[in-house]
Amino acid sequence: MEANFISEERFFAERAEVLNAWPTGKDVDLKEAVHYHENIPSEKKFTQVLKEADSEGRVLVQPRAGVALVDEHIALLQKLETEADLLPTTIDAYTRLNHYDEAQKGIERSLEAGHSLLNGFPAVNHGVKECRRVVESLKRPLQVRHGTPDARLLAEITLAAGFTSFEGGGISYNIPYAKKVPLELSLKAWQYVDRLCGYYEEKGVRINREPFGPLTGSLVPPCISTAVAILEGLLALEQGVRCITLGYGQLGNLVQDVAAIVSLRELSHEYFQKYNFSDYQLTTVFHQWMGGFPEDEAKAFAVISWGSAIAALSKATKVIVKTPHEARGIPTAEANLQGIKATKQVVNMLAEQVFICEKALQTEIDLIKEEVRTILDNVIKLGEGDLVQACVRAFSGGLIDVPFAPSRFNKGKIMPVRDSLGAVRILDWGNIPATDNVKAYHRELIEKRGQQEGRKPSYHMLIDDVYAVSKGRLVGHPRA
Repeated sequence: MEANFISEERFFAERAEVLNAWPTGKDVDLKEAVHYHENIPSEKKFTQVLKEADSEGRVLVQPRAGVALVDEHIALLQKLETEADLLPTTIDAYTRLNHYDEAQKGIERSLEAGHSLLNGFPAVNHGVKECRRVVESLKRPLQVRHGTPDARLLAEITLAAGFTSFEGGGISYNIPYAKKVPLELSLKAWQYVDRLCGYYEEKGVRINREPFGPLTGSLVPPCISTAVAILEGLLALEQGVRCITLGYGQLGNLVQDVAAIVSLRELSHEYFQKYNFSDYQLTTVFHQWMGGFPEDEAKAFAVISWGSAIAALSKATKVIVKTPHEARGIPTAEANLQGIKATKQVVNMLAEQVFICEKALQTEIDLIKEEVRTILDNVIKLGEGDLVQACVRAFSGGLIDVPFAPSRFNKGKIMPVRDSLGAVRILDWGNIPATDNVKAYHRELIEKRGQQEGRKPSYHMLIDDVYAVSKGRLVGHPRA
């Protein structure tokens, strides 16, 4: 694979255009920002805290949170940092779409109302100075979490402000989030983000990068999410990023979820080193259940606790926490704290325990590895040395296919369903490459469930599975 490294000349030429997209861009001083990062205490650096936790086998706990106004946002995060190990700043929907004028209106309406009328923090509008006020008001490391196909200006402003981690990627923040954005455009935009992080790295400042692992969050087979995570990891490494956290969204079957985190880490090392990357820091993140939640808080806590147990047993470096208000909309600070506390209790109780279902676990690890290798080797070959083109062609041809994705650049032919034990299998592979043995194994497990339920595996089985957790089960058995 030939590196598509963006030259410094090309980077700074593009950068002039990026910073002109909104007035706050003019306040970004890259040299000053590097100096600012050099003086951030180690306990507030994402990379350092991740490194220490990973070496000690501790699972860090991180929520999602973000509101429109700076003081309100600071107050929210100060409450959460009493329990959380890592802090987020979740960005509002207007900023994710680069609609900064609408985000500004949301700020003004929020000021009039006295509380947030946006579903996140409009960092671009607030600018470097106000974002830095957030950073300096907190004791924990801060990460930008969002959902943006083109996050170039957002990255410039938040990194200059002192955020030490930036989430997202050209695939994971396009295919699951946008309908009409061409994949090549988002990949190019995210090459810029990675090159910006690489520039900081060159100056001695390490920024953590975290592609969004769960994708659509609904029955995404581990082979798909893992293949995308590794591709986004390689794209980041090409641009000089050296601290990467790759993630996975909970599916619910204990063996499969643990196997997914284990194989994600092992396969990432395998492919990074295969393409001659050796100087990097790799960690993992486990996302608690991203699908529909029960409305009842007690039942929601059960879902949260189950995800916490899997995060602990899989030895993920960190876990992204949900709240008991997931079915209701944006949670309160108190609900967010409850989710954090419940997660920490389970994680701490399981800290010394090891998952020992060795035969079943190894079978699932081996299966995921075979599936991912088949996908990645076919995809990378398509690019003829250009990883961006490999990804574009792979999605165009359906070699990678994300279930339930809104993007018109995603084939949408894949049909996942659960087997009788709740593990996610693939009923219809579409154009995803897989060996005959792997396809036969999936089909056998799915048919076994069909026989137990007295029905033929079909789209109806998939629909039952989508709603199962919110109705109190993992496997979507036929309705009475």
